[in-house]
Amino acid sequence: MWSSWSPLRRLQRIAVSASRPAAAGNNNYIGGMQRREQSALAHRVYITRKVPPEGLEIVRRCGRVKFELWDSDDPVPRDELLKKVKGVDGLLCMLTEKVDAELLDAAGPNLKVLSTMSVGFDHLCLDELKKRGIRVGYTPDVLTDAVAELTVALLLATSRRLIEAAHEAKTGGWGTWRTLWLCGYELANSTVGILGLGRIGVAIAERLKPFKVKKFLYTDVAPRPQLAEMINAEYVSLEELAKQSDFLAACCALTPETQGICNRKLFSQMKKNAIFINTSRGGIVNQEDLYEALSAGQIAAAGLDVTTPEPLPTDHPLFKLKNCVILPHIASASYTTRNAMSALAANNLLAGLRGSQSLTRHHRAQDWREKGHTQDGTPVCRKAPQTGLEPHTHEGVGPGQTNPLRHHTH
Repeated sequence: MWSSWSPLRRLQRIAVSASRPAAAGNNNYIGGMQRREQSALAHRVYITRKVPPEGLEIVRRCGRVKFELWDSDDPVPRDELLKKVKGVDGLLCMLTEKVDAELLDAAGPNLKVLSTMSVGFDHLCLDELKKRGIRVGYTPDVLTDAVAELTVALLLATSRRLIEAAHEAKTGGWGTWRTLWLCGYELANSTVGILGLGRIGVAIAERLKPFKVKKFLYTDVAPRPQLAEMINAEYVSLEELAKQSDFLAACCALTPETQGICNRKLFSQMKKNAIFINTSRGGIVNQEDLYEALSAGQIAAAGLDVTTPEPLPTDHPLFKLKNCVILPHIASASYTTRNAMSALAANNLLAGLRGSQSLTRHHRAQDWREKGHTQDGTPVCRKAPQTGLEPHTHEGVGPGQTNPLRHHTH
């Protein structure tokens, strides 16, 4: 994550606590209480989506919590959300819900904690949350493996032209053997560049090592020697990253500094046989510039799990390109990861309602806040994952840093 946003430093961290398996209930179930014990003492919570079962069970099991759920896989309509949050003590939301002054005004002064089932926080108005003293939770770490796997999958799909090949086989294009038909690029002896080195960037590199990658490069707001040593990666400038990489994977957060950082200038510096992958946030890419680079053969291919907007309209020009693979933001979409995210979001919500202080600071948490680095490594855990409640996204830097890449953004 790359950010020079000072509100991050001041947001309080909240720990998660142990949870036991729970019994089923209805959407207004009072966890751990007899109905005759229902009273004004129960915390009111609104959950903006049908969350995976592990998280829902944790909330159901908890005493003194009365929750209401938008029981759908689709986002809650904005007007409905504004009505339902009135008077709640806690809100468990997704990245599809824009949490701004309007929503917080609708919720009112009782709102103590907001827990988002996401690793990103660009849908949250941090200044407003801080001003109102509302604690904020997120779900890092538990999705690192899933995102890294999907990034490698996109890299292989684009480099070996798998979507094109499957289409040709299905539609009758598979004829006699041809020497260069559907040829792509190998990972062996290649150079892989990582834009924003953190947990996910390291996990991607670790998965690519068996493919005999020759060299790993990375750029960030500052060198990350401890992480770089894990994958034997070399720190370079953004320009050098573009020039030297055969495969460039974007793993940075969406901040004012990284908005549109992957643009015409970056693509023009890349090799003609280079492949660009983005599994972070769509806003870091200027999609018009990417389309021009792909259609003109300036770069070989691109793989995107995130776009602007989401969903991307089906008539968007990028969908017309054979050398662009677009997925519907599914990097964390494994049963294991989504259940872990929901459990973590639920535990964060309950911890915030209790007013718990952090018990689970990462070993680099202070360095992250003071020196502008992400919190890397595995969080302190028990049977259920634990984390502090501090807004954070995939990777990058923290508050108080001047981002040297600012001049590259639109």
